[in-house]
Amino acid sequence: MVVDDEALIRTGFQHILDAADDIEVVAAVPGAEAVRTAEETRPDVVLLDIRMPDVDGITVLGGLRRLPHPPVVAMLTTFDMDEYVATALRAGAAGFLLKDTDPEALPFLVRTLADGGSVLSSKVTRTVVDGYLDAGPEETAVRGIARLTDRERAVLVLIGEGLSNADIAARMHLGTGTVKDHVSAILTKLEVAGRVQAALLAERAGLLRQPRDQEAP
Repeated sequence: MVVDDEALIRTGFQHILDAADDIEVVAAVPGAEAVRTAEETRPDVVLLDIRMPDVDGITVLGGLRRLPHPPVVAMLTTFDMDEYVATALRAGAAGFLLKDTDPEALPFLVRTLADGGSVLSSKVTRTVVDGYLDAGPEETAVRGIARLTDRERAVLVLIGEGLSNADIAARMHLGTGTVKDHVSAILTKLEVAGRVQAALLAERAGLLRQPRDQEAP
């Protein structure tokens, strides 16, 4: 589902994604209709404008997260220095894309989100990292990482590399269901709402800068 206050943006994204054989856009609506429409259509992925005049994207994100079957939500923005980015991250957004994202890359990014991965526009990444890493002391992240098992820590490193559940399963020779269980445990232990937050906590703790073995213990 595409949520944006501008009909031209909605239509453009819908045409690009509908052209992919394995993607169906079930709805393209303005913000005020987003939560009700998502409840009716149950999309797997929502691309959500972060700034809209009728209702802001953060409010819509909260409503989507409270649904019985919440979709994966990536925020759309025209700003590479949007002050709402860190707020959306803490609210559980799975990614951030600029509206001028290469159209050829868009279907791949949606597939990544549907498969449990996270996506960050390269222009937005630095804003996200800076805003989130300024939110608290590094010791907090280290304590959170310390709660993880060795296998969970290995999964977290791969989450930090942007791998989807299927990619992690292939890399670690595990079943996808097992990876999903590990990811759920990681999010619970780190007390975060999504994979992007978990990856940034790993970055803050220095886990992603450490050398690691090719296979998990």
